[in-house]
Amino acid sequence: MHIIVAIAFILILGNLGSTLYFMTDKSRSKRMVWSLAARVDFSITLFLFILIAYRLG
Repeated sequence: MHIIVAIAFILILGNLGSTLYFMTDKSRSKRMVWSLAARVDFSITLFLFILIAYRLG
């Protein structure tokens, strides 16, 4: 459980870093929007995983 949560946090922080990189990019691509959406998805998935694990004991 601890390993999965740590990996999820690393993924979320890595995605946040890539969003910061895409934010400074001068092109008009939607990579920043997709990166932020992926971070939100990772965060929701992590929250649900922790909630289910708590309910199961």
